[in-house]
Amino acid sequence: MVDLARIATLLQRIRIEREHLVRAGKRSDEELLTDPDALPAAKYRMIVCFESAIGAADHVIASEGLRTATSFVDSFRILGEAGVISLELSTTLQDAARFRNLLVHQFGDVDDHRVIEMVRTGLTSLDSFVQSLASYLSAR
Repeated sequence: MVDLARIATLLQRIRIEREHLVRAGKRSDEELLTDPDALPAAKYRMIVCFESAIGAADHVIASEGLRTATSFVDSFRILGEAGVISLELSTTLQDAARFRNLLVHQFGDVDDHRVIEMVRTGLTSLDSFVQSLASYLSAR
């Protein structure tokens, strides 16, 4: 059985961190690149968003008795296969999970310009995930 309070907490964390990232994305490239705290904060906020989405995905997978995910990328693949989220969103979130892996495991090797691009345009899939998961759970 899905713990709705747990999912609500995870989805709210995504919303909160996304708000901070949207604000950061309104700053100029120069501001983001020269502020010693801006990009590390953005990277951390992205990791929190991705981890929260993965946590929600894995909880739904376990609660619904779906096959066990073999990776974070696979978590979103499973949700797409099961119709919890669209296949298109599943594919986009699989890419986001790969980016999360890059941030976590190769933190120093991440291109700051790519981070800025993700902050500005690459995280709308998280908003779609929040909406899709909330819709799926409310329809149950």
